Amino acid sequence: MTPPHFAGRNRITVVVLTHNRSAELCRSLEQLLAQPEPPPVIVVDNGSTDGTAGRVNARFPQVKLVRAESNLGAAGRNLGVGHVRTPYVAFSDDDTWWAPGALQKAADLLDGHPRIAVLNARIAVGPGAQADPACMAMAESPLDRVAGVGPMLTGFMAGAVAMRTSVFREAGGYWRAFFIGGEEALLAMDILDAGWRIVYAPALRVHHWPSQLRDSALRNRLIARNAIWTAWLRLPWRMAWRQTRLSLNQLPCRNLRWRVIGDTLRGMAAVLRKRRVLQPGTSSLIERVWRHEAR
Repeated sequence: MTPPHFAGRNRITVVVLTHNRSAELCRSLEQLLAQPEPPPVIVVDNGSTDGTAGRVNARFPQVKLVRAESNLGAAGRNLGVGHVRTPYVAFSDDDTWWAPGALQKAADLLDGHPRIAVLNARIAVGPGAQADPACMAMAESPLDRVAGVGPMLTGFMAGAVAMRTSVFREAGGYWRAFFIGGEEALLAMDILDAGWRIVYAPALRVHHWPSQLRDSALRNRLIARNAIWTAWLRLPWRMAWRQTRLSLNQLPCRNLRWRVIGDTLRGMAAVLRKRRVLQPGTSSLIERVWRHEAR
């Protein structure tokens, strides 16, 4: 039976991931729910200890709250998607929100383009709505363009995408071992390998007011480790070695490099057990993007 908060004409549900950022979460929910046609919203509280659950229940009774017993990192989104009852799902972090009309537009684009699985929105950063550099790079993708939507991609940004709920589930969602940091890459590869398209859609806008409550040093370390793990999970040997060298060479100092190597090796047995090499066509798309980025 469909829960009451999913009733009506909604085709898309927003899943918001949060951990110990209750004030920022409430700001984002206020923006999201003040829209003329507010969407169904599911908040996944990733083991917060700052009273997040109580504040959400008191201030936003129309929001479905899903509580994880501990911080699952990116895999907390899997819990949220488990409660989605709409054909499409959009993702937000606690410091982002979708602009008015963007969700309806995303649903329209997915309705009209059956081969597209994922739409990455344009991200406006801060009160000044500055363009996110990552989106500027997406706009210059060397891959084919989908008329009326935008250029195809080989990846996406986890907190600013809309996608088909069924595709997320079939791809298995986020691997819990990644925790956080570059966790999208493996999911993107698997979606592409299943024959779907990922597209940058600048007509969609997400606002991002970056949180000050973050451990940037740890995040950078996890991003490097996860990039190496992802390479060995899916890429052919030559490409995997190339990505490993690149990830290590981008680290700013030798001590950090050795820490990332240690982190990586501790999980390599599990990585190699899950290894499944992409189809040649998918690997070729990724190489094409790499060559463009190198130029």
